[in-house]
Amino acid sequence: MLAGRVVVVTGSGRGLGRAYALAVAAAGAAVVVNDVDADAADAVVAEIAAA
Repeated sequence: MLAGRVVVVTGSGRGLGRAYALAVAAAGAAVVVNDVDADAADAVVAEIAAA
């Protein structure tokens, strides 16, 4: 549904932001994962890449 789109999700290291980032990635979007906690953001990027 979101193939070819880019979505920026702020606060995507945890909570709702994380859930939104994973959902839009699963729907085919390229996702910009942004969070003040770089380690949390990196973990979400790894989850998206593994899926």
